[in-house]
Amino acid sequence: MAGTSDFYNLTYRHFADQVLAEIRRETFGRDIGQNSWLMADELEQYIGWLELDQASAVLDVACGSGGPALFISRAVGCRVTGLDINQANLDAARAQAHELGLDTLVRFRAADAGGPLPFADASFTAVICIDAINHLPGRLRVLREWYRVLRPGGLVLFTDPIILTGIVSNEEIAIRSSIGHFLFTPRGEDERLIAEAGFELARTMDVTDSNAAVPERWHAARARRREELIKIEGEAEYEKIQRFMSVVHTLARERRLTRYAFLARRQAA
Repeated sequence: MAGTSDFYNLTYRHFADQVLAEIRRETFGRDIGQNSWLMADELEQYIGWLELDQASAVLDVACGSGGPALFISRAVGCRVTGLDINQANLDAARAQAHELGLDTLVRFRAADAGGPLPFADASFTAVICIDAINHLPGRLRVLREWYRVLRPGGLVLFTDPIILTGIVSNEEIAIRSSIGHFLFTPRGEDERLIAEAGFELARTMDVTDSNAAVPERWHAARARRREELIKIEGEAEYEKIQRFMSVVHTLARERRLTRYAFLARRQAA
């Protein structure tokens, strides 16, 4: 069985290292500081779905190193608040915001995205959560918190990358969840919980293709820099992450785990 990986802490602690920047460029094409299965053109599509403009106030839940939050602000000119529990993530995010001169538009706060959010009711016009809702316990509670902090008529967009749509072995699940806490969702459960939380589902899209292509490229880019990465990660950790990338690719390519994007609206008052 797979051992637990320290993937996130290692990635964000060394986020600015040249070797990781090279891997991101080879993996994603356009490096926007992402660390999930998100491509830049996919995020551009979501910006359109969320109807963002300069007056928008966006909450990016589980923002990681802040790349997508900063990309949104640069593209639209709006205010974005990034929320994450990992201090290494926030340090990397704030450094990027300062480097880009976006300190006044993009702020980052430390908080547990799975608990009560540190914001007043109706604080935001949009909430976005990319490939992270699967880490948060109590999904109905999480969705209700998003509903609470959204203004009437506001939109929420999230992606769920581990929806069960086929047979998955216990070993595959162990490897797929080896980098943290994961919740595997049966098909249809997200839609049910969206409605129970009070939202009106506006759109869904199957985005599994990126969940197959991205880890394959990521695995290959890492393999080309094996010796450099072993100096950072150690050989055992390097091999764990490579196994993780390989299993993510296989499960998505065979569509036994699928990735979907969901757009939902809080009804206007």
